[in-house]
Amino acid sequence: MGAGLSLRCASGVPHMHVWETFVSYHFPYSTGHHHKQPQAVSASDVSVEDKESFQIRTLFHHLRLQLQPFKHLALMAESEPVSKPTLVGEKRGCLQDRDEETPTKKPKVESDHENGNAPNPDDGGKEGLEGEASDEEDGESFADMMKHGLTEIDVGILKYVSDHEGFSGILKERYSDFVVNEINKQGRIVHLDDLSIPTDSEEGAETEEQPSDCEVLTEEQKKQLSELQLFKNKEGNVSIEIIDDTKEKRTLVHKAIKTQFPGLETKTEEKEGHKFIVAYHVAGKKALAAPRKHFWPKNRGSYCHFALYKENKDTMDAINVLSKFLRLRPNMFSYMGTKDKRAITVQEIAVLKITAERLAHLNKCLMNLKLGNFCYKNHPLKLGELQGNHFTVVIRNISGTDEQVQQAMTSLKQTGFINYYGMQRFGTTAVPTQQVGRAILRNDWKQVVDLILKPRPGAEKVYLVHCREEWAKSQDPEAALKKLPNKRCVEGQLLRGLSMYGKKNIVTAFGQIPRNNRLMYVHSYQSVVWNTMVSRRIEAFGLKAVEGDLVLRGPRAHVLSAEEAESHSIHDIVMPLPGYDVIYPSHHIGDGYRELLSADGLDLNNMRHKVKDYSLAGAYRRIIIRPTDVSWEVINYDNPRISLVHSDFEKLENKPAPVFNKEGKYRALRMEFSLPPSTYATMAIREVLKLDTSIKKQTQLNTVWFN
Repeated sequence: MGAGLSLRCASGVPHMHVWETFVSYHFPYSTGHHHKQPQAVSASDVSVEDKESFQIRTLFHHLRLQLQPFKHLALMAESEPVSKPTLVGEKRGCLQDRDEETPTKKPKVESDHENGNAPNPDDGGKEGLEGEASDEEDGESFADMMKHGLTEIDVGILKYVSDHEGFSGILKERYSDFVVNEINKQGRIVHLDDLSIPTDSEEGAETEEQPSDCEVLTEEQKKQLSELQLFKNKEGNVSIEIIDDTKEKRTLVHKAIKTQFPGLETKTEEKEGHKFIVAYHVAGKKALAAPRKHFWPKNRGSYCHFALYKENKDTMDAINVLSKFLRLRPNMFSYMGTKDKRAITVQEIAVLKITAERLAHLNKCLMNLKLGNFCYKNHPLKLGELQGNHFTVVIRNISGTDEQVQQAMTSLKQTGFINYYGMQRFGTTAVPTQQVGRAILRNDWKQVVDLILKPRPGAEKVYLVHCREEWAKSQDPEAALKKLPNKRCVEGQLLRGLSMYGKKNIVTAFGQIPRNNRLMYVHSYQSVVWNTMVSRRIEAFGLKAVEGDLVLRGPRAHVLSAEEAESHSIHDIVMPLPGYDVIYPSHHIGDGYRELLSADGLDLNNMRHKVKDYSLAGAYRRIIIRPTDVSWEVINYDNPRISLVHSDFEKLENKPAPVFNKEGKYRALRMEFSLPPSTYATMAIREVLKLDTSIKKQTQLNTVWFN
């Protein structure tokens, strides 16, 4: 079976399995990390996606003796998988922190920058808040490890809106089973359907300034440079002799190579009295060099906007790849939201003063990425400007009858789902992110350090275990820091801060962690409060508007009277995330906020913090979301390795759409729907299948397989 999510109904049968999460802990290379693959695996003759499935099946074979006789181990349902925090800095207005849905200055409608794709402080990454998953284990079994995780109950996810019977299925068995197309600020679904280069009135002027390749490079030289660009040149460089040498001619050759073959750098060398221009591959070595100035027509917009199509790659990873090939800083790119890694996604990207021609040339050498739909505009993109995302989701091997599927999808279309914050917002380790957030809000900085650095139950990297043990033993940040080979994880950043500023200046030391990651802790606390209070609200009043509920009137909230409640529906009702500039429902649920925060040592009337970053104004969030553009079909198929979705790239390549066998032995539910920003597709799928999406709960339900 490919890496996926096996989902079971609530009647004692397993809901869901956690295969990919298991693999990411034990065999990180199977989910994108760079480790050696087992010698036995030989899958060079299959596609990237098939190779991934092949690797996982081979790993499963190696694990059979340890885990036999369990059969279905799969990935937690994360409609918006965690992505690495942005590496692009915080100064550019178009690239703000990813997770700014809870404002610190003024109240507004709560709005994530992506559908449920908030940065996860427990996600390993280049600047992640926790160490990456590793093949190094401390001997604890996966089942034992997950005893320390969270369940939906722990984060306030308790209710469903419909009463249909749930059914089982496999989500993300293949990454092509999950397709996300961004909905831009004009409300248009972004597709990759055009690879042509746009023309404008100034293109001729640019051509006159820069002679074409045919005047500078020969066909043989182009062939050699193309092979070098694609890493097919064994020499590692290409030397071009300059006949009738002049500085002007050398300059033209330098420019032609760098323009036509992004990712290549050039230098001039003299050999035996002859001048040569040597081209070589420097992706990664000079990526941060200042971009060179090129002629730019006055009539053309300063920003080239394009559709980025990616497969099984995180948005920031993709931008880092582009920046290396183009020799740009990553913050030259802007975007409206980050997208899933384990998925096929299409989104709009903008880059400052890079021609569509240079971008289009990258299509020759990029893997799992494609650029197209180029146009020039005078503005960058801003985080959060999107209107939402359109999802195409395939749930394979479903057990539900056609009638069950009809009931579930009709309910999703007509009523919607509870707009809970999904499990991925709260981390997966033994120390939930909301606990750290609560300590920050209480100004208990000693506990903040304790929660992040103290030894914890559950499996993690060996060097993280040693780091925590050293900290517990010596309380010496420098000694603990030496245990970490990767000092850009949150532990390393905090320890570096403690080493620089001392243990008596924890606030400043904590500031060494990137701002968006620090804010994620307090936002996580707000989120668990919101989930809890919404569950209480639905328990108390059901799915109807009542006196004392809140609705939005412009940017402000208004308390409904009994008469006004009669003319409103549950879809109008909002609930506040706690903060100093929001109001609360006037019925007893409003009082519940005060009681809940008081139990956590916080005062609802004093949400301003000594550190301005952690002063939370609060925001409003709709409690029920009704997806738009909902459609679905049950399809039959025989081959589990075939794609069941016709992607934009396949359409561009004129590849045929998948053909389904009506008598096929497997059944799948293919659904499409659009969601606004700040919603988790995980929660929509939870409502359809009636499942608990926490890894801990799924592991408990699968005890028989872990025996």
